[in-house]
Parts: sequence; C-alpha cells; structure tokens
Amino acid sequence: APEGPRVDTPRAPSSPSLTMGKVHGSLARAGKVRGQTPKVAKQEKSKRPKGRAWKRTQYNRRFVTAVVGFGKKRGPNSNQQ
Repeated sequence: APEGPRVDTPRAPSSPSLTMGKVHGSLARAGKVRGQTPKVAKQEKSKRPKGRAWKRTQYNRRFVTAVVGFGKKRGPNSNQQ
C-alpha cells in the first residue's frame, strides 16, 4: 500500500442525469429487430443423448470425424464447407 495521506480520486457523477454522453440509443427503439422478425414455430426434435452417450457424441464430433486440413482452424459453429 502506498505511504502518506490518502487522496481521493475524482469520480464520475453517480446520478444518471449528469452523465456525459448517451449510450446505445433511446429506449424507444428497444426490441425493434425482434419485434419485426417473423415468428417461426419451434420444430419437433429428437432428444439429445445424456451422460456417457453425449460425451461419446462430443468425442466423435471433435476428434474422430473432424477434418484435419491446412489453413486456419474453424470453430464448431462454422457453416463453411
């Protein structure tokens, strides 16, 4: 800890009306994109395996069927071919 008298550092005002700039637009636009997106009904899917069976699926996806090629490694959510 530094020695000597403690000097308080200046801080931003805590009341919201005195803040410097606006952040991320007005609240009137909140939820705009979600509101104008058409509703798509959920699809019926088969249940995912649990426990040991799920670990087996993960292992196969990551190490067995993974294509080892040249270039940059792609993440698990990549849709490129």
